[in-house]
Amino acid sequence: MLDTAQWRMSIYNILDGLSDGLSHFSGPSRVALIICLEKNGPFYILDPQNLLDGHQPRLKDLFQTFHEAVSDILLPEFAPVEDPQLAGLISYGGSCTTLPFQMWFTEEYPDICSKGPILRWLEYAATQLCAEFSQDAGLRNDTSSYVLQGYAQHAIRDYIIDKRSEALGMDTYLRIYPTLNAILGISNTREEGAWPRGKIAFVEPRLLQHVHFQASFPRMEQPLLVNLRHCRKTLQAVENSERFLISDGCTLAGVASGELPPGSIIATFEGNHGMVSLDGELICSFASGNFLATNRRPNLVQLEEALLESSLTPKQQHSIFQHTTQVVIQARERKHGCTLVLDLNTIPRNIAGQTLQTPLDLSMPENIDIACSLAKVDGALHISKSSTLLGFACLLDGRTVPGENRARGARFNSALRFTAMHKNIIAIVVSSDRPVSVIQHGVELTAQCRWKPISYISTPPLLENWLEE
Repeated sequence: MLDTAQWRMSIYNILDGLSDGLSHFSGPSRVALIICLEKNGPFYILDPQNLLDGHQPRLKDLFQTFHEAVSDILLPEFAPVEDPQLAGLISYGGSCTTLPFQMWFTEEYPDICSKGPILRWLEYAATQLCAEFSQDAGLRNDTSSYVLQGYAQHAIRDYIIDKRSEALGMDTYLRIYPTLNAILGISNTREEGAWPRGKIAFVEPRLLQHVHFQASFPRMEQPLLVNLRHCRKTLQAVENSERFLISDGCTLAGVASGELPPGSIIATFEGNHGMVSLDGELICSFASGNFLATNRRPNLVQLEEALLESSLTPKQQHSIFQHTTQVVIQARERKHGCTLVLDLNTIPRNIAGQTLQTPLDLSMPENIDIACSLAKVDGALHISKSSTLLGFACLLDGRTVPGENRARGARFNSALRFTAMHKNIIAIVVSSDRPVSVIQHGVELTAQCRWKPISYISTPPLLENWLEE
Protein backbone atom coordinates (compact mmCIF):
# COMPACT_ATOMS: atom_id res chain seq x y z
CA MET A 1 0.00 0.00 0.00
CA LEU A 2 1.22 3.51 -0.80
CA ASP A 3 1.88 5.85 2.10
CA THR A 4 -0.53 8.71 2.84
CA ALA A 5 1.28 11.33 0.72
CA GLN A 6 1.52 8.96 -2.24
CA TRP A 7 -2.11 7.89 -2.32
CA ARG A 8 -3.30 11.44 -1.89
CA MET A 9 -1.16 12.46 -4.86
CA SER A 10 -2.37 9.45 -6.91
CA ILE A 11 -6.02 10.30 -6.33
CA TYR A 12 -5.40 13.99 -7.02
CA ASN A 13 -3.62 13.28 -10.32
CA ILE A 14 -6.40 11.00 -11.55
CA LEU A 15 -9.15 13.42 -10.50
CA ASP A 16 -7.38 16.27 -12.29
CA GLY A 17 -6.62 14.33 -15.47
CA LEU A 18 -10.12 12.85 -15.65
CA SER A 19 -11.83 16.21 -15.19
CA ASP A 20 -9.61 17.92 -17.77
CA GLY A 21 -9.98 15.16 -20.35
CA LEU A 22 -13.76 14.90 -20.03
CA SER A 23 -14.05 18.71 -20.22
CA HIS A 24 -12.47 18.68 -23.68
CA PHE A 25 -14.67 15.76 -24.77
CA SER A 26 -18.12 16.65 -23.43
CA GLY A 27 -17.91 20.18 -21.98
CA PRO A 28 -16.83 21.50 -18.56
CA SER A 29 -16.98 18.36 -16.41
CA ARG A 30 -16.65 17.98 -12.69
CA VAL A 31 -15.66 14.66 -11.15
CA ALA A 32 -16.05 13.14 -7.69
CA LEU A 33 -14.98 9.93 -5.97
CA ILE A 34 -16.28 7.81 -3.11
CA ILE A 35 -13.59 5.47 -1.82
CA CYS A 36 -12.85 2.88 0.86
CA LEU A 37 -9.11 2.40 1.34
CA GLU A 38 -9.17 -0.83 3.37
CA LYS A 39 -11.59 -3.63 4.14
CA ASN A 40 -13.91 -2.75 7.07
CA GLY A 41 -12.51 0.79 6.91
CA PRO A 42 -14.43 4.07 6.61
CA PHE A 43 -15.83 5.42 3.35
CA TYR A 44 -14.66 8.82 2.17
CA ILE A 45 -15.80 11.28 -0.45
CA LEU A 46 -13.63 13.53 -2.60
CA ASP A 47 -15.65 16.24 -4.33
CA PRO A 48 -13.41 19.29 -4.91
CA GLN A 49 -15.79 20.79 -7.51
CA ASN A 50 -19.05 20.24 -5.53
CA LEU A 51 -20.48 17.84 -8.10
CA LEU A 52 -22.46 15.87 -5.51
CA ASP A 53 -24.16 18.85 -3.85
CA GLY A 54 -27.85 18.00 -3.47
CA HIS A 55 -27.24 14.25 -3.72
CA GLN A 56 -26.21 13.78 -0.06
CA PRO A 57 -29.55 12.29 1.11
CA ARG A 58 -29.54 9.72 -1.68
CA LEU A 59 -25.87 8.88 -1.05
CA LYS A 60 -26.57 8.29 2.64
CA ASP A 61 -29.38 5.91 1.61
CA LEU A 62 -26.91 4.10 -0.64
CA PHE A 63 -24.27 3.80 2.08
CA GLN A 64 -25.38 0.29 3.10
CA THR A 65 -25.34 -0.77 -0.55
CA PHE A 66 -21.77 0.49 -0.86
CA HIS A 67 -20.82 -1.46 2.29
CA GLU A 68 -22.30 -4.64 0.86
CA ALA A 69 -20.25 -4.15 -2.32
CA VAL A 70 -17.11 -4.71 -0.25
CA SER A 71 -17.43 -8.50 -0.14
CA ASP A 72 -15.55 -10.83 2.17
CA ILE A 73 -13.54 -12.22 -0.73
CA LEU A 74 -11.95 -9.55 -2.91
CA LEU A 75 -10.52 -10.61 -6.27
CA PRO A 76 -7.26 -9.34 -7.80
CA GLU A 77 -9.20 -8.37 -10.94
CA PHE A 78 -11.36 -5.25 -10.84
CA ALA A 79 -15.00 -6.26 -10.23
CA PRO A 80 -17.65 -3.65 -11.21
CA VAL A 81 -20.56 -2.87 -8.88
CA GLU A 82 -24.10 -1.74 -9.65
CA ASP A 83 -24.67 1.82 -10.87
CA PRO A 84 -26.34 3.91 -8.12
CA GLN A 85 -28.41 5.77 -10.77
CA LEU A 86 -28.07 9.35 -9.49
CA ALA A 87 -30.01 11.87 -11.59
CA GLY A 88 -27.84 13.92 -13.92
CA LEU A 89 -24.69 11.92 -13.17
CA ILE A 90 -22.75 9.15 -14.90
CA SER A 91 -21.10 6.78 -12.44
CA TYR A 92 -18.87 3.72 -12.43
CA GLY A 93 -17.31 1.80 -9.57
CA GLY A 94 -16.03 -1.50 -8.30
CA SER A 95 -13.62 -3.29 -6.01
CA CYS A 96 -10.37 -5.27 -6.03
CA THR A 97 -7.86 -6.57 -3.48
CA THR A 98 -5.76 -3.40 -3.51
CA LEU A 99 -8.75 -1.05 -3.20
CA PRO A 100 -11.91 -2.48 -1.58
CA PHE A 101 -14.30 0.10 -3.05
CA GLN A 102 -14.36 3.12 -5.35
CA MET A 103 -17.19 4.89 -7.18
CA TRP A 104 -16.51 7.62 -9.75
CA PHE A 105 -19.01 10.30 -10.79
CA THR A 106 -19.17 12.91 -13.54
CA GLU A 107 -21.84 15.07 -15.16
CA GLU A 108 -24.28 13.76 -17.75
CA TYR A 109 -25.03 16.49 -20.27
CA PRO A 110 -28.35 16.30 -22.15
CA ASP A 111 -26.63 16.68 -25.54
CA ILE A 112 -24.19 13.76 -25.33
CA CYS A 113 -24.39 11.13 -28.05
CA SER A 114 -23.78 8.15 -25.77
CA LYS A 115 -22.77 7.49 -22.17
CA GLY A 116 -20.70 4.51 -23.32
CA PRO A 117 -17.34 6.22 -24.01
CA ILE A 118 -17.60 8.22 -20.77
CA LEU A 119 -18.25 5.02 -18.81
CA ARG A 120 -15.16 3.47 -20.39
CA TRP A 121 -13.23 6.60 -19.35
CA LEU A 122 -14.38 6.21 -15.74
CA GLU A 123 -13.57 2.51 -15.90
CA TYR A 124 -10.01 3.28 -16.93
CA ALA A 125 -9.65 5.82 -14.09
CA ALA A 126 -10.87 3.16 -11.62
CA THR A 127 -8.53 0.44 -12.86
CA GLN A 128 -5.62 2.89 -13.00
CA LEU A 129 -6.21 3.86 -9.37
CA CYS A 130 -6.22 0.18 -8.39
CA ALA A 131 -2.90 -0.26 -10.19
CA GLU A 132 -1.38 2.72 -8.42
CA PHE A 133 -2.42 1.36 -5.03
CA SER A 134 -0.49 -1.84 -5.69
CA GLN A 135 2.90 -2.39 -4.10
CA ASP A 136 5.07 -1.53 -7.11
CA ALA A 137 3.20 1.39 -8.61
CA GLY A 138 4.89 4.32 -6.89
CA LEU A 139 6.76 5.49 -10.00
CA ARG A 140 3.58 5.85 -12.07
CA ASN A 141 1.98 8.61 -10.01
CA ASP A 142 2.80 11.46 -12.38
CA THR A 143 1.64 9.74 -15.58
CA SER A 144 -2.03 9.07 -14.75
CA SER A 145 -3.12 12.66 -15.27
CA TYR A 146 -1.57 12.89 -18.75
CA VAL A 147 -3.03 9.54 -19.88
CA LEU A 148 -6.56 10.44 -18.76
CA GLN A 149 -6.42 13.89 -20.36
CA GLY A 150 -6.06 12.37 -23.83
CA TYR A 151 -8.17 9.25 -23.41
CA ALA A 152 -11.05 10.24 -25.74
CA GLN A 153 -10.14 8.10 -28.74
CA HIS A 154 -9.25 5.15 -26.51
CA ALA A 155 -12.58 5.41 -24.68
CA ILE A 156 -14.50 5.44 -27.98
CA ARG A 157 -12.48 2.48 -29.24
CA ASP A 158 -13.09 0.50 -26.03
CA TYR A 159 -16.84 1.12 -26.20
CA ILE A 160 -17.07 0.19 -29.89
CA ILE A 161 -15.15 -3.04 -29.25
CA ASP A 162 -17.51 -3.92 -26.37
CA LYS A 163 -20.61 -3.34 -28.50
CA ARG A 164 -19.25 -5.19 -31.52
CA SER A 165 -18.23 -8.14 -29.33
CA GLU A 166 -21.83 -8.36 -28.08
CA ALA A 167 -23.12 -8.41 -31.67
CA LEU A 168 -20.45 -10.51 -33.41
CA GLY A 169 -18.51 -12.30 -30.69
CA MET A 170 -14.85 -11.84 -29.83
CA ASP A 171 -13.52 -13.07 -33.19
CA THR A 172 -13.60 -9.83 -35.20
CA TYR A 173 -11.06 -8.40 -37.65
CA LEU A 174 -12.10 -4.78 -38.22
CA ARG A 175 -9.34 -2.70 -36.62
CA ILE A 176 -10.85 0.17 -34.65
CA TYR A 177 -7.85 2.46 -34.13
CA PRO A 178 -7.02 2.74 -37.87
CA THR A 179 -10.73 3.24 -38.57
CA LEU A 180 -10.99 6.14 -36.12
CA ASN A 181 -7.74 7.66 -37.41
CA ALA A 182 -9.04 7.48 -40.98
CA ILE A 183 -12.31 9.18 -39.99
CA LEU A 184 -10.45 12.13 -38.44
CA GLY A 185 -7.97 12.29 -41.31
CA ILE A 186 -10.65 12.35 -44.02
CA SER A 187 -12.70 14.90 -42.07
CA ASN A 188 -9.74 17.31 -42.19
CA THR A 189 -8.98 16.78 -45.88
CA ARG A 190 -10.55 19.28 -48.27
CA GLU A 191 -11.09 18.69 -51.97
CA GLU A 192 -10.83 21.89 -54.02
CA GLY A 193 -11.52 23.82 -50.84
CA ALA A 194 -14.70 21.87 -49.96
CA TRP A 195 -15.17 19.96 -46.71
CA PRO A 196 -16.11 16.26 -47.05
CA ARG A 197 -19.74 15.19 -47.23
CA GLY A 198 -21.18 11.70 -47.45
CA LYS A 199 -20.99 8.40 -45.57
CA ILE A 200 -18.42 5.65 -45.17
CA ALA A 201 -19.53 2.34 -43.64
CA PHE A 202 -16.82 0.21 -42.02
CA VAL A 203 -17.95 -3.42 -42.23
CA GLU A 204 -16.55 -6.58 -40.65
CA PRO A 205 -14.48 -8.16 -43.50
CA ARG A 206 -16.15 -11.59 -43.29
CA LEU A 207 -19.57 -9.94 -43.66
CA LEU A 208 -18.83 -8.00 -46.87
CA GLN A 209 -20.66 -10.71 -48.83
CA HIS A 210 -23.92 -9.53 -47.23
CA VAL A 211 -23.50 -5.93 -48.47
CA HIS A 212 -25.61 -4.81 -51.42
CA PHE A 213 -22.92 -3.34 -53.67
CA GLN A 214 -24.00 -1.03 -56.48
CA ALA A 215 -20.41 -0.70 -57.67
CA SER A 216 -17.46 -2.68 -56.35
CA PHE A 217 -13.74 -2.13 -56.95
CA PRO A 218 -11.23 -4.83 -57.99
CA ARG A 219 -9.27 -6.05 -54.99
CA MET A 220 -5.91 -4.83 -56.29
CA GLU A 221 -7.30 -1.39 -57.18
CA GLN A 222 -9.18 -0.57 -53.99
CA PRO A 223 -8.09 2.79 -52.46
CA LEU A 224 -6.10 2.28 -49.27
CA LEU A 225 -7.67 3.84 -46.19
CA VAL A 226 -4.34 5.38 -45.20
CA ASN A 227 -4.34 7.32 -48.48
CA LEU A 228 -6.57 10.09 -47.15
CA ARG A 229 -6.49 12.20 -50.30
CA HIS A 230 -7.63 9.29 -52.49
CA CYS A 231 -10.42 8.39 -50.01
CA ARG A 232 -11.54 12.01 -49.86
CA LYS A 233 -11.81 12.18 -53.64
CA THR A 234 -13.74 8.90 -53.76
CA LEU A 235 -16.17 10.18 -51.13
CA GLN A 236 -17.52 12.61 -53.72
CA ALA A 237 -19.25 9.63 -55.37
CA VAL A 238 -21.76 9.43 -52.49
CA GLU A 239 -22.32 13.12 -51.71
CA ASN A 240 -25.96 14.14 -51.31
CA SER A 241 -27.27 10.60 -51.79
CA GLU A 242 -28.47 7.58 -49.82
CA ARG A 243 -25.43 5.60 -50.98
CA PHE A 244 -22.27 5.10 -48.95
CA LEU A 245 -18.73 3.90 -49.43
CA ILE A 246 -17.88 0.50 -47.96
CA SER A 247 -14.59 -0.19 -46.18
CA ASP A 248 -13.18 -3.30 -44.51
CA GLY A 249 -10.93 -1.15 -42.33
CA CYS A 250 -8.00 -1.32 -44.78
CA THR A 251 -9.40 -0.29 -48.18
CA LEU A 252 -12.51 1.12 -49.85
CA ALA A 253 -14.31 -1.85 -51.42
CA GLY A 254 -17.01 -0.01 -53.37
CA VAL A 255 -20.30 1.88 -53.29
CA ALA A 256 -23.40 0.34 -51.69
CA SER A 257 -26.86 1.06 -50.38
CA GLY A 258 -29.48 -0.66 -48.25
CA GLU A 259 -29.15 -2.45 -44.93
CA LEU A 260 -25.73 -3.10 -43.46
CA PRO A 261 -24.50 -6.18 -41.55
CA PRO A 262 -24.41 -6.02 -37.71
CA GLY A 263 -21.37 -4.40 -36.14
CA SER A 264 -20.99 -1.83 -38.94
CA ILE A 265 -19.55 1.58 -38.06
CA ILE A 266 -20.88 4.51 -40.09
CA ALA A 267 -19.01 7.81 -40.35
CA THR A 268 -21.26 10.60 -41.63
CA PHE A 269 -19.31 13.59 -42.94
CA GLU A 270 -21.31 16.83 -42.83
CA GLY A 271 -18.82 19.46 -43.89
CA ASN A 272 -16.46 20.55 -41.15
CA HIS A 273 -17.98 18.09 -38.69
CA GLY A 274 -19.65 14.70 -38.63
CA MET A 275 -21.04 11.79 -36.62
CA VAL A 276 -19.96 8.24 -35.81
CA SER A 277 -22.63 5.58 -35.22
CA LEU A 278 -22.68 1.83 -34.64
CA ASP A 279 -25.72 -0.27 -35.56
CA GLY A 280 -27.94 2.82 -35.41
CA GLU A 281 -26.58 4.08 -32.08
CA LEU A 282 -24.90 7.48 -32.17
CA ILE A 283 -21.48 7.08 -30.52
CA CYS A 284 -19.81 10.48 -30.86
CA SER A 285 -19.25 13.43 -33.18
CA PHE A 286 -16.05 14.84 -34.63
CA ALA A 287 -14.85 18.31 -35.58
CA SER A 288 -11.51 20.09 -36.01
CA GLY A 289 -9.56 16.84 -35.73
CA ASN A 290 -11.11 15.76 -32.41
CA PHE A 291 -13.80 13.38 -31.26
CA LEU A 292 -16.51 14.98 -29.11
CA ALA A 293 -19.42 13.73 -27.00
CA THR A 294 -21.95 16.27 -28.27
CA ASN A 295 -24.72 15.38 -30.73
CA ARG A 296 -24.55 19.04 -31.86
CA ARG A 297 -28.18 19.65 -31.01
CA PRO A 298 -28.87 22.81 -28.97
CA ASN A 299 -29.41 22.30 -25.26
CA LEU A 300 -32.85 23.84 -24.73
CA VAL A 301 -33.80 22.05 -21.52
CA GLN A 302 -34.31 25.38 -19.72
CA LEU A 303 -36.65 26.55 -22.48
CA GLU A 304 -38.67 23.36 -22.16
CA GLU A 305 -38.93 23.87 -18.38
CA ALA A 306 -39.96 27.52 -18.81
CA LEU A 307 -42.71 26.50 -21.26
CA LEU A 308 -43.95 23.81 -18.86
CA GLU A 309 -44.36 26.49 -16.18
CA SER A 310 -46.29 28.80 -18.53
CA SER A 311 -50.04 28.92 -19.09
CA LEU A 312 -49.74 27.36 -22.55
CA THR A 313 -51.56 24.13 -23.32
CA PRO A 314 -49.38 21.00 -23.80
CA LYS A 315 -50.06 21.16 -27.54
CA GLN A 316 -48.93 24.80 -27.71
CA GLN A 317 -45.84 24.02 -25.61
CA HIS A 318 -44.83 21.17 -27.91
CA SER A 319 -45.44 23.19 -31.07
CA ILE A 320 -43.53 26.31 -30.07
CA PHE A 321 -40.63 24.24 -28.68
CA GLN A 322 -40.29 22.17 -31.85
CA HIS A 323 -40.40 25.15 -34.21
CA THR A 324 -38.03 27.20 -32.08
CA THR A 325 -35.58 24.31 -32.00
CA GLN A 326 -35.63 24.09 -35.81
CA VAL A 327 -34.72 27.76 -36.20
CA VAL A 328 -31.98 27.52 -33.54
CA ILE A 329 -30.43 24.46 -35.20
CA GLN A 330 -30.32 26.19 -38.58
CA ALA A 331 -28.75 29.32 -37.08
CA ARG A 332 -26.08 27.25 -35.30
CA GLU A 333 -25.20 25.22 -38.37
CA ARG A 334 -25.07 28.31 -40.59
CA LYS A 335 -22.96 30.02 -37.90
CA HIS A 336 -24.87 33.29 -37.70
CA GLY A 337 -26.24 34.87 -34.57
CA CYS A 338 -29.93 35.53 -34.03
CA THR A 339 -32.54 36.24 -31.36
CA LEU A 340 -35.99 34.72 -31.04
CA VAL A 341 -38.64 36.41 -28.89
CA LEU A 342 -41.35 34.00 -27.76
CA ASP A 343 -44.35 36.13 -26.86
CA LEU A 344 -46.60 34.04 -24.59
CA ASN A 345 -49.16 36.81 -24.07
CA THR A 346 -52.74 36.30 -25.31
CA ILE A 347 -52.47 39.61 -27.14
CA PRO A 348 -48.91 39.88 -28.50
CA ARG A 349 -46.93 42.98 -27.66
CA ASN A 350 -46.04 45.56 -30.25
CA ILE A 351 -42.30 45.35 -30.92
CA ALA A 352 -40.50 47.81 -33.16
CA GLY A 353 -39.34 46.06 -36.31
CA GLN A 354 -40.54 44.71 -39.63
CA THR A 355 -44.04 43.33 -39.12
CA LEU A 356 -45.81 40.94 -41.49
CA GLN A 357 -49.20 41.68 -42.96
CA THR A 358 -50.18 38.03 -42.50
CA PRO A 359 -48.37 36.09 -39.73
CA LEU A 360 -46.59 32.96 -40.96
CA ASP A 361 -47.76 29.63 -39.53
CA LEU A 362 -44.53 27.87 -38.55
CA SER A 363 -46.15 24.45 -38.65
CA MET A 364 -45.78 24.67 -42.44
CA PRO A 365 -42.27 23.59 -43.60
CA GLU A 366 -41.97 26.35 -46.18
CA ASN A 367 -42.67 28.97 -43.51
CA ILE A 368 -40.00 27.48 -41.23
CA ASP A 369 -37.52 27.87 -44.10
CA ILE A 370 -38.51 31.53 -44.47
CA ALA A 371 -38.16 32.09 -40.71
CA CYS A 372 -34.67 30.54 -40.76
CA SER A 373 -33.65 32.91 -43.55
CA LEU A 374 -35.20 35.96 -41.85
CA ALA A 375 -33.25 35.09 -38.69
CA LYS A 376 -30.07 36.21 -40.50
CA VAL A 377 -31.35 39.79 -40.66
CA ASP A 378 -30.19 42.02 -37.78
CA GLY A 379 -32.83 42.07 -35.07
CA ALA A 380 -35.08 39.48 -33.46
CA LEU A 381 -37.81 37.18 -34.73
CA HIS A 382 -41.14 37.79 -32.96
CA ILE A 383 -43.06 34.53 -32.46
CA SER A 384 -46.50 34.24 -30.87
CA LYS A 385 -47.68 31.53 -28.46
CA SER A 386 -49.60 29.93 -31.35
CA SER A 387 -46.30 29.41 -33.24
CA THR A 388 -46.82 32.13 -35.82
CA LEU A 389 -44.09 34.51 -36.96
CA LEU A 390 -45.35 38.05 -36.37
CA GLY A 391 -42.28 40.01 -37.46
CA PHE A 392 -38.51 40.09 -37.89
CA ALA A 393 -35.62 42.58 -37.52
CA CYS A 394 -37.24 43.59 -34.21
CA LEU A 395 -35.39 45.98 -31.90
CA LEU A 396 -35.29 45.06 -28.20
CA ASP A 397 -34.85 47.93 -25.79
CA GLY A 398 -35.01 48.41 -22.04
CA ARG A 399 -33.29 49.79 -18.98
CA THR A 400 -30.00 48.54 -17.59
CA VAL A 401 -30.41 45.44 -15.40
CA PRO A 402 -28.08 43.51 -13.10
CA GLY A 403 -26.33 40.61 -14.79
CA GLU A 404 -25.43 42.39 -18.00
CA ASN A 405 -22.19 41.21 -19.53
CA ARG A 406 -20.42 43.46 -22.00
CA ALA A 407 -18.38 40.50 -23.21
CA ARG A 408 -21.60 38.94 -24.57
CA GLY A 409 -22.46 41.79 -26.93
CA ALA A 410 -25.56 43.86 -27.72
CA ARG A 411 -27.76 40.92 -28.78
CA PHE A 412 -27.45 39.21 -25.40
CA ASN A 413 -27.72 42.34 -23.23
CA SER A 414 -30.69 43.78 -25.12
CA ALA A 415 -32.52 40.48 -24.58
CA LEU A 416 -31.79 40.73 -20.85
CA ARG A 417 -33.20 44.27 -20.71
CA PHE A 418 -36.27 43.50 -22.82
CA THR A 419 -37.33 40.39 -20.86
CA ALA A 420 -36.79 42.25 -17.57
CA MET A 421 -39.33 44.89 -18.62
CA HIS A 422 -42.00 42.64 -20.17
CA LYS A 423 -43.90 39.71 -18.71
CA ASN A 424 -44.57 36.41 -20.48
CA ILE A 425 -41.58 36.87 -22.77
CA ILE A 426 -38.81 34.32 -23.35
CA ALA A 427 -35.80 35.25 -25.47
CA ILE A 428 -33.45 32.72 -27.08
CA VAL A 429 -30.10 34.18 -28.12
CA VAL A 430 -27.92 32.19 -30.52
CA SER A 431 -24.32 33.37 -30.78
CA SER A 432 -22.42 33.05 -34.04
CA ASP A 433 -19.98 30.64 -32.35
CA ARG A 434 -22.92 28.30 -31.49
CA PRO A 435 -23.69 28.84 -27.73
CA VAL A 436 -27.40 29.29 -26.98
CA SER A 437 -28.82 31.36 -24.10
CA VAL A 438 -32.39 31.20 -22.80
CA ILE A 439 -33.46 34.42 -21.03
CA GLN A 440 -36.57 35.21 -18.99
CA HIS A 441 -37.36 37.99 -16.48
CA GLY A 442 -33.95 39.54 -17.17
CA VAL A 443 -32.12 36.38 -16.09
CA GLU A 444 -30.16 33.91 -18.20
CA LEU A 445 -31.69 30.53 -17.39
CA THR A 446 -28.79 28.71 -19.05
CA ALA A 447 -26.12 30.42 -16.94
CA GLN A 448 -23.64 27.99 -15.39
CA CYS A 449 -21.41 28.30 -12.37
CA ARG A 450 -17.88 29.16 -13.36
CA TRP A 451 -15.99 25.90 -13.77
CA LYS A 452 -12.38 25.63 -12.67
CA PRO A 453 -9.94 22.77 -13.15
CA ILE A 454 -9.10 20.83 -10.01
CA SER A 455 -5.51 22.04 -10.28
CA TYR A 456 -6.79 25.63 -9.79
CA ILE A 457 -8.85 24.74 -6.74
CA SER A 458 -6.64 22.89 -4.32
CA THR A 459 -3.58 20.90 -3.53
CA PRO A 460 -4.04 17.12 -3.12
CA PRO A 461 -7.43 16.91 -1.37
CA LEU A 462 -8.26 15.83 2.12
CA LEU A 463 -10.84 13.09 2.51
CA GLU A 464 -14.21 13.98 3.99
CA ASN A 465 -15.81 11.21 6.04
CA TRP A 466 -19.40 12.50 6.02
CA LEU A 467 -21.06 9.41 4.61
CA GLU A 468 -21.11 7.77 8.02
CA GLU A 469 -22.14 10.82 10.04
